[in-house]
Amino acid sequence: MLFVKHNCMVRGISMKRFYKWGLVTSIFSFTLLHFFTYFYEKTFLLDLLAISGVGLFVFSILIYTPKKIKMPLSLFLVGLIILLFSNAPFFVGLVNGVLQMRNMIGLIVVIPMIGWVLRGEPYLEAIMAAAHKLIGTSRKFYFSIVSLTQIIAYFLMFGAIPMMHQLENWLLKDEKGEPWEHFKGTAVLRGFSLSVMWVITIPSFAFVVEIMGASLSISIFQGLMISIVGIIVALIFSKYEERKYGVDLTAGLQEEIDDVLRHSESKKVTNRLVKEFIFLFTSLFGLIFLLYATVDVELLILIPLVVMVWIVTYYVVKRRLNKLAAEAKSYAQNDTIPQAYQLCVMLGAGMLIYGLTQTSFVDLMVNGLYSFQESLPYINVLHILPFMVILLGFFGLGPLTVMVLVGGYWSLYIFHIHLN
Repeated sequence: MLFVKHNCMVRGISMKRFYKWGLVTSIFSFTLLHFFTYFYEKTFLLDLLAISGVGLFVFSILIYTPKKIKMPLSLFLVGLIILLFSNAPFFVGLVNGVLQMRNMIGLIVVIPMIGWVLRGEPYLEAIMAAAHKLIGTSRKFYFSIVSLTQIIAYFLMFGAIPMMHQLENWLLKDEKGEPWEHFKGTAVLRGFSLSVMWVITIPSFAFVVEIMGASLSISIFQGLMISIVGIIVALIFSKYEERKYGVDLTAGLQEEIDDVLRHSESKKVTNRLVKEFIFLFTSLFGLIFLLYATVDVELLILIPLVVMVWIVTYYVVKRRLNKLAAEAKSYAQNDTIPQAYQLCVMLGAGMLIYGLTQTSFVDLMVNGLYSFQESLPYINVLHILPFMVILLGFFGLGPLTVMVLVGGYWSLYIFHIHLN
């Protein structure tokens, strides 16, 4: 009996390893084929790309079980059901549905790799040490964390939240209690929530700019202005929240900063790291912006390609190719599988959107919007989209999912207008 249980346990472990291997292989196969077929499109390779996408979804279900990915699974199944009742060939529709959101999947897989560079040196610690005179009060510190979180989100997307929280705990290691936890938590969360308004490497922002055909520079500028207003509002709220707790955060903050300065690197090393970080940020941001203005490549393709070249260049200049290989191995083993949920969401949303294009839904949607505009002629259709984002958010959909669905909804609308 014990022998049978042992065999079952060993078999279960080996199957889980196989599922993980299959998922990682599917993700990287999909990503590599996606970029290759963008420039060299062949039917056979596109079929392999679609097979990789289906494999990604299947292995995700085997690892996480349908219950844990019920939302993307529901989107995918609804899209398949719509295809079954449409006039489109089912297998052709399946391939096109899987490939509908390929740009987003490539972006989601590549962008977290920027963190390899950020972990190369203690850049954040150096920034806080160099700016100690600018963060001497609770308001200044709050402003710095909210602002820096948005900059780090440019490198790490959602990973900016745990990294900035870790930075706060390192800097304020002896400050405990509800007032401090509220102070630290709201600064990071508010900073990241504002980053989606203008940070170009946030997938939802890049997707909407691309799908709407909006000006990248104007979108970034408008988002940045709204972010500045949001920072001001956050500072006002933090001031009243500190008063409510009745705690002098500034005194404790200054003690912690003095302790950090006593154990920090030399001023020369600190200044070098700060300058290096500024160069890294401006070079990545500037290169994406420059190439987007001069090269005829989609933004969702351009960003990950620039990121990969930028990362390799960094490690070549630093002469740390062994470190690059170690980071790539660690990413494949530890960081790829947790992304499976978001990737399945993209596959499910793509299947649903493509399925809807094969029905009369687009005509009904456009006619409904026309009727709405006729009854309220002073309201632009674009005014409706933010409320759709809010409404879908109340149904438990994440921000990236909501932006993709609303962006896809709008693309159907634009597609219909162009046809007519």
